[in-house]
Amino acid sequence: MSKSALPRRALLAGAAATVIGWNTAGRSWAVTGPGTVTWPSREAGSGTEAGPGAEAGPGAEAGELAALPPLDGSVVADPDTLARFAGDFGHLVTAVPRAVLRPGSVRDVATAVGFAHRHRIPVAMNGRSGTGSTAELESHSSYGQATAPGGLAIDARGLDRIVSVAPGRAVVEAGVTWAQLTDAALARGWAPPCLTDYLHLSVGGTLSVGGIGGAVQRYGLQVDTVESVDVVTGTGQLVTASPTVNRELFDAVLAGGGQAGIIVRATLRLVRARERALVFSLFYDDLAAYLADQERLTAEQRFDLQVGEVVRNAAGTGWRYKAELVAHYDGTAVPDRAQLLHGLHHLAAETTVVDQTARAYAFRVDGFADYLKAAGLWGQPKPWLSLFLPASTTATFLREAEALLTPEDLGAGLLLCYPFRTDRFTRPMAVMPAEPVGWHFDLLSFPAPGADTAAALRRNRLLYDRAVALGGKRYLIGAIPGLIRTDWRRHYGSRWPGAVAAKRRFDPAGILTPGQGIHT
Repeated sequence: MSKSALPRRALLAGAAATVIGWNTAGRSWAVTGPGTVTWPSREAGSGTEAGPGAEAGPGAEAGELAALPPLDGSVVADPDTLARFAGDFGHLVTAVPRAVLRPGSVRDVATAVGFAHRHRIPVAMNGRSGTGSTAELESHSSYGQATAPGGLAIDARGLDRIVSVAPGRAVVEAGVTWAQLTDAALARGWAPPCLTDYLHLSVGGTLSVGGIGGAVQRYGLQVDTVESVDVVTGTGQLVTASPTVNRELFDAVLAGGGQAGIIVRATLRLVRARERALVFSLFYDDLAAYLADQERLTAEQRFDLQVGEVVRNAAGTGWRYKAELVAHYDGTAVPDRAQLLHGLHHLAAETTVVDQTARAYAFRVDGFADYLKAAGLWGQPKPWLSLFLPASTTATFLREAEALLTPEDLGAGLLLCYPFRTDRFTRPMAVMPAEPVGWHFDLLSFPAPGADTAAALRRNRLLYDRAVALGGKRYLIGAIPGLIRTDWRRHYGSRWPGAVAAKRRFDPAGILTPGQGIHT
């Protein structure tokens, strides 16, 4: 967990710390503030002054000022802003950027990344997820993946425009949240095919890692519903990519962890919206019965949405299993409950059924988030772990994980576990187990204040290594310490040479999204 001090100049300048250029000798930003410092400007021409009130960043030496190109937005370096971009939802890693771009347009991102490429400045897009005030927004990664230590963080909320919503298709900028898109699409009778459980996440952020939710059995990940993307490569080029145009870049950026480019706009497929959701909760005490029923439902696609959860039993002495299954319908055409549940081996007496609007179900996590915030748990360290397991070894892994995990590990959180068909995953960077059916193991822990996060991270590494030994893969948002190049090579397998080639071609200076640690 790296932790760096806030830049000295930013501390002095406060809210007035607007970046105007880069000091090439001291490798630091020049910002406005008291006094005047003048450099010859490499980009504006020899002898050009930085302007009144400009000062250098930390450790600056007399040298050339590479003036920041004209922008529709601004680059700032005040301490409050830098502190907000120094961490993420996991609150496990602090990595302070030296400046933050608040883009006023897509063009700003291309301009800033091109500038960063020329001067070897690390860059990462930050999704600024969540609800509430600006100060409460944060990247939803859990181990510093979206941080830009010592570099330039890009505030995705500057790209929050829904360009269009038409029958079967939406065009949005990367900072639009799935909540915003869902409501805009529902107003026109359409909906995104696959939604994350928590909707207040940026479109660009989830497309960079994959985007998983309860409809994955039918539609794959969110990246599998993308028709095209506009991408800023690591050299500052703005490129449109699709399955038929710039295919290599298209494949590299979707679920690519931000390594080959920054997604700034996406064209997404929509499906017809449904009015209501019939939500079944089925309980199991027997693991084998749970796994068999869930895999049967996946094969039959009996439900529109299908997730599952490992929960504590009533006595608190062990674990049991819950399947959450959703059948959508319109008007009064309520699905036949008995037919939907026919042949399953759940504990029938414990079954619950809730009939609600489809929108209410889509936004169901909001109430849980409000509870966690009120309880003071939302801002605590959260060592999440997200894995994909092959069906043939899922029972083995679950039994071993259950023996290792305690109620304190889970805290107020959830342990999700549900199956999917791997043939639904079409994007090459979203690597999956080499079997027809896989299982998503998602430890979304919300530990109590003061919990031993170092021990939790060691536990995550242990579980990750065991999953890999059993043929598993990881999802790029989790907190797994100590990953090295060998781990990443094994993770990508036969796709590793392609990932390396894409990095070299589209980000030759290696500046994009360093927090993932994939190519370090």
